[in-house]
Amino acid sequence: MSIYNEPWRLVQNRIRGHGGREIDKLRGISPPVDDSTGSEAWIGSVTRVGNPPESLPNYGCSEVILPDGKKMFLYQAIALSPRDVLGDRHMAKNGEGIGVLIKYLDAQRQYGLQCHPTREWAAQMWGSPYGKEESWYVIGTRGDTAEPAYILLGFKEGVTREKWEGYYYKGDIKALENLCHKIEVKVGEAYFVGAGCPHALGEGCFVVEVQEPSDITVGALPYKETLKNRPLSVNVSEDEFNNRLLGSYVYEGRSYEDNLKKWRASRKTIREGSWGKEDILVGPDHTSFFSFTQADITGKTELRDTGFPQVAIILEGSGEIQHSAGVMQIKQADEIFLPYSIPGAEISGNGLKIVFCHPEGVEFCG
Repeated sequence: MSIYNEPWRLVQNRIRGHGGREIDKLRGISPPVDDSTGSEAWIGSVTRVGNPPESLPNYGCSEVILPDGKKMFLYQAIALSPRDVLGDRHMAKNGEGIGVLIKYLDAQRQYGLQCHPTREWAAQMWGSPYGKEESWYVIGTRGDTAEPAYILLGFKEGVTREKWEGYYYKGDIKALENLCHKIEVKVGEAYFVGAGCPHALGEGCFVVEVQEPSDITVGALPYKETLKNRPLSVNVSEDEFNNRLLGSYVYEGRSYEDNLKKWRASRKTIREGSWGKEDILVGPDHTSFFSFTQADITGKTELRDTGFPQVAIILEGSGEIQHSAGVMQIKQADEIFLPYSIPGAEISGNGLKIVFCHPEGVEFCG
């Protein structure tokens, strides 16, 4: 056996923005604080933020502690032996990247209204192989916000590009927000955010975000959220800048009820037993680009062999991963990278709640 057949422990981080109190709470950090350390955590990431600081060229990339005790960036560890870490099936679909990006987002205040391009628009305008479909899994809400936790998600009926552009060129962000549905959210709900769909996390939301591995974001207004990851945008004209931004939206409006049917995901159990169960939260019903499941474990069960690498987040409880080379103790807030092949691996615990995040290519049954 080798380090490529064992789970790897990821190093926790917090990046960009102001906030992060709920991330601290989950991690058992006392006192939990909102500060400039960051309102996000990027988990199992080999993706850099768009336009990283010159002093931090790997900003956004996760570090990992290998079973032999060495610490390095995850992308460096993968590069040591990509096929041993990722497997042939994954590399045929996703190359030497992870193919998925996972984050905690802790909205102390409402995020700016934004959207992300489809793969086709991203390839045309940014030369990127990835757009940015994403999803949110609500794992907490703040109890001290002015109103219950909410999201803005999806266009209301009757929205057209012409109507959107009218408010865009007036710089009226409130009017743009009013063209979108406002949805009160609860812990345990999952939402898919399709490419081109306008959205914003409202204050008080604490979510796991699972998405394509891209940081291309366009804000509702240029002054509020500039285009990121823009190697082709530096010297473009104002008209071209606006076209890239406005062309990123998919102008499809729906009623409130139809909008919920479109974007709010329903759980589907894919396996269960005396040990507990595992549900798919977002996956093939919404997108083929990524998926994630939640396993609730009291007892012992095998680590599901997908034939692909996985990233696991322990949301509650404690236990262990038993494998051919030994045992890894796990507890709430641990972040684990799982190479594609860990023979004979089993997970045991009491009250374990684990989110497993998967790249494109993973199939489900049940």
